[in-house]
Amino acid sequence: MRLVALVESESHVCCRYRLTAFRRALADAGHSLEFRELPQSLAGRLALGRDLTSYDAAVLQRKLLPRWAVTLLRHRVRRLLFDFDDAVYLRDSYSAKGFDDPKRATRFRATVEACDLVIAGNRFLAEEAQKYVPADRVTVIPTCVDLDRYPVAEHSATGAIKLVWVGSSSTLKGLERFAPTLSAIGRAVPGVRLKLICDRFTEFPPLPVERCVWSEPREAEEIAAADIGIGWVPDDPWSRGKCALKVLQYQAAGLPVVANPVGVQGDFVRDNETGFCASTTDEWIGAVRALAGAATLRKRLGETARREVRARYSVAAGVWLWIEALERLGSARKAG
Repeated sequence: MRLVALVESESHVCCRYRLTAFRRALADAGHSLEFRELPQSLAGRLALGRDLTSYDAAVLQRKLLPRWAVTLLRHRVRRLLFDFDDAVYLRDSYSAKGFDDPKRATRFRATVEACDLVIAGNRFLAEEAQKYVPADRVTVIPTCVDLDRYPVAEHSATGAIKLVWVGSSSTLKGLERFAPTLSAIGRAVPGVRLKLICDRFTEFPPLPVERCVWSEPREAEEIAAADIGIGWVPDDPWSRGKCALKVLQYQAAGLPVVANPVGVQGDFVRDNETGFCASTTDEWIGAVRALAGAATLRKRLGETARREVRARYSVAAGVWLWIEALERLGSARKAG
């Protein structure tokens, strides 16, 4: 099948992890994937899809277009897919206006109803799409990581213990809300420090912070040079739609993870198997203390986590979900 993806940017993290990552494996299975950046101008939106008639399917990623634009696109392409990995029908956790946004919700419904297939990053998002279309028009394909990019953490029994958090300026807002607990960890667990891999930095005294400027070529190596991954998100509707990429990255590097059990973080992090779930400050301190004091425990949990990523959340595993979805899409269209 010849596919074209309509994306905000090829460098956008969602495009890189949810589409570009599968390009080579899809080609090996006989499917080509090309990219086009979504036009921003009215003239560009009016022409959207006119030059896509030769493709078997167009994949609209994340962007909620006005109903008229989605309608035009639907009429001009052979098949239309929508791929999303966030609760795009809501405002985010940091909006002063609250979560509900009638315009986003209306656009989301129009987009879902126009598509032959909706690809959601997790069950929570899939269930929202299934409010508007039959369940057989919605499938879940999780965000996946390329294990070959990640060296495996060494888990030395000596030296300072490094917690690691990776993210961007926008998601750092969430970690800043978590500052009291991070400061408490710094007071309660001597010798622990926090490695921030980001494009903006902050402090959580007395917890020492190691600043590491994010870069794509070095990201995986920097994660693997730490000891424990941490994942904290607000417990709210926006966060329950997140796909927990950072948790998968930590696990791909063989790190145990401590995270609050919000959304899929509660699926990825299982107590004493791949890490520890923690909600209260005392639970966070206890989990970090247990892992900091036992290199063998960190290694065991990290190895289990990496095996699970390989089996369920690696590019090699995820591409088969894409292939099955495309085969089903092709068969359904032929039958119709």
